[in-house]
Amino acid sequence: MRFDDAAASSLVADEFGKTIVPTLVDYIRIPNKSPMFDPQWAEHGHMDRAVDLLAGWAKGHLPDGATLEIVRLPGKTPVILIDIPGTGGAAGDSVLLYGHLDKQPEMTGWREGLGPWTPVIEGDKLYGRGGADDGYAIFASLTAINALRAQGVPHARCVVLIEACEESGSADLPAYIEHLGPRLGTPSLVVCLDSGCGNYDQLWCTTSLRGLVLGTLEVSLIREGIHSGDGSGVVASSFRVVRALLDRLEDAHTGAIRPLDLYVEIPRARVLQAGLAADVLGDEVWDKFPMQPGAKPVVAEPADLILNRTWRPALAITGADGLPPIADAGNVLRPRTALKLSLRVPPSIDAAKALERVQQILEADPPYGAQVKFTPGGANGGWDAPALAPWLEASIDAASRRCFDRPPVYMGEGGSIPFMGMLGKKFPQAQFLITGVLGPGSNAHGPNEFLHVPYAQKLTRCVASVLADHAQRG
Repeated sequence: MRFDDAAASSLVADEFGKTIVPTLVDYIRIPNKSPMFDPQWAEHGHMDRAVDLLAGWAKGHLPDGATLEIVRLPGKTPVILIDIPGTGGAAGDSVLLYGHLDKQPEMTGWREGLGPWTPVIEGDKLYGRGGADDGYAIFASLTAINALRAQGVPHARCVVLIEACEESGSADLPAYIEHLGPRLGTPSLVVCLDSGCGNYDQLWCTTSLRGLVLGTLEVSLIREGIHSGDGSGVVASSFRVVRALLDRLEDAHTGAIRPLDLYVEIPRARVLQAGLAADVLGDEVWDKFPMQPGAKPVVAEPADLILNRTWRPALAITGADGLPPIADAGNVLRPRTALKLSLRVPPSIDAAKALERVQQILEADPPYGAQVKFTPGGANGGWDAPALAPWLEASIDAASRRCFDRPPVYMGEGGSIPFMGMLGKKFPQAQFLITGVLGPGSNAHGPNEFLHVPYAQKLTRCVASVLADHAQRG
């Protein structure tokens, strides 16, 4: 049986309209923040509510012969495991489809009428936290397989794994991989639906993911606050010392990371892919962001911007302590300044060693004898995809042209999906289709996050098409 995309399009659109979007609306209402942002997640019960909601939908849409289990290890966030027997392909072959259901915290700046836990449908977009990142994944995975089953198109055994700790660095996942190892098998193809797209006009495939180094930098020179008129010019400001320490790590004028050992040589193939992606996107590489009037990107060349966000290290300050609100800020030399640092590192660098290096840089020889402490917050390794097998490259091209009438584009992503690094080491022979719906304006982790529903539907059809080709390859 050949895959019929027209029939799949009808089935997918019907499922999204009748059951998927309404269930995602209920899911967005649940503040199931990842454990890093809600240490009392078990007591609050939001994660269990989200798991039960998505598993409940999945139980009503299981293909014949499939099983679903909510697996709970002591002290760990749960995972949803769905095992779908194959209807074709080589004996013992399997596909692993991955997603997550935990969410980032609220973030400020949502426009009027929107909010992280307030689902709103405007045209093609479903607003709210977690719909695109990436609550839709379990729905897309099962619907793609059901589209094949409806047509009698063969597929290999499929295992769907949905975790609840990804936004916390997938800290709980290694225990589950060990616990479920025999049941996961040895997949020849991994499909991950937690990535991004450069536009909503074609299929985008992620070729690499940066790693992430987290930590809190704290500086203190005095035990308590003192009158700024008395102490300034005598005692150094803790904020100024923080600035000096950060300057060891980052050039404040260019944003370039100073230590050269935090860089890697970018593979030539990735440079060429960045150039091709830049040709497709042009200024969309940067003007998709909610820039202030007159604000410009750090460099003008789109290909350089792509490499900056996918292969070069970059620092962001994501939180601060010790700074009172402006309304409460008296003329006081504050006793401490603390900043949360988020350093993206190249895909192929050793993130654990990078974290040690950052701590060494920041804590060495403190200015004015200040108390300086860098508290590590975690290190997630990046990932660089293996070369595409000819069958998969042809399948991705055909799927994109069939569903979008345009060829696919390959590009790295600046974020991290820790599970991909784990799988790359565990299954070195596997092929990877890493894709997602986080496109222009979708703003995952920030305010006004949305799911572009028509794109999610087309992506679901692409997954079905690739699964059909996988079973018939070679």
